[in-house]
Formats: sequence, structure tokens, C-alpha cells
Amino acid sequence: MTWKTKSTASPDSTTILRGLASRSRVLLGSSVYNALLETLYDEAAALDERRFDDWTAMLDAELIYTAPIRLTRTGPNRDRDVMRTMFHFDEDYGSIMMRTGRLQKSAWAEDPPSRCRRFVSNVRIGELETAGEYEVVSYLFLERSRGDNPENERLTAERRDVWRDVDGAYKLVKREVIVDQSVLGMSNLAVFL
Repeated sequence: MTWKTKSTASPDSTTILRGLASRSRVLLGSSVYNALLETLYDEAAALDERRFDDWTAMLDAELIYTAPIRLTRTGPNRDRDVMRTMFHFDEDYGSIMMRTGRLQKSAWAEDPPSRCRRFVSNVRIGELETAGEYEVVSYLFLERSRGDNPENERLTAERRDVWRDVDGAYKLVKREVIVDQSVLGMSNLAVFL
């Protein structure tokens, strides 16, 4: 099964994408599961420590990196709450490289830089039709401290990834971040999720 992004804002109930789409589950504790889980932890640490060169080394040149807008709906359409035609960010490998380059020098939105902790959990992995490619669904809890503000900012999300085995290392090919908030409680979204 090839993993495709489908709009949950559509009136067609078959387009709702929840949980792991792959039917070929990678078992918890298997060598592939453990290696991908370790990769997710290494990625979170690289971002928390602002080691952008280490993080971008984990990205595939075909990278698509998006965060669609979340809606609040009621009634029969309440489950169609992800608008995949509007985004908090819609990036590719080139734009990520440009952003990380700016962040390593000075970027107004991140000066002084945020202090973040990313907690990754509820990791589910499935094999895709293309050999060496895996669908990885995880939950993200981000806690961010800005400047001298005594109040931390928080964000929770589901991440829907495709990771590819490239010469024994996993590279991120696609990430869709589905933020749980419809109105962000952060002053900006200048950090990577």
C-alpha cells in the first residue's frame, strides 16, 4: 500500500486518514522498529540542541514537510477537521536548508533562540510497497521557553512520516504534522516539528 495524503476536509468519508494506513505492521521490538525509534529520538535531540547540520543530514532530497490547518467542526463533519489546502507551513528540502542556514546565523523570530524539548511517543510503523520505505506515525509534545518569559508554550501533534533506508541510515522523505490546536497558542511557529 502506498501512503497518500488525503484531505479530511472533504465531504467524502473515505478520505479520513486516521492511524497507520499500512496493513504491513512493523513489530514493536524488531530491529527495524528499534532503528527507526532511535532515529526519531536522535532527530528530537538534534533539534532540541539546535544541531541543524545533524538534523538536515537525516533529510532526503525529496523531502516534503507540511503542517495543515486544523478546523473545529461539529455535527456529521466533526471528523473532517484537517484542511490540507491551507498550511501553517508547506516546505521542501530546499526551503528547509534555507531556513536552517538562517537559524544558524540569525533569524529575527528565533533571536534569542527558543529552548525546546520534544517528546516523541506512541510510535507505530508500517512497511510501504516500496522496499526500504516505512510509514511512521508518532505523537509529539513540544515544550518551548522563549526569552525570559516564565510561562512555557506547549504544542501537541500527530506526525505522519515516510522514512527511507538509505545505505543503512534512515532519511525523512515526508512529514505531515497535524497540530491538535486550531488556534496556535504560540507566538510563532519558527521551530521544526
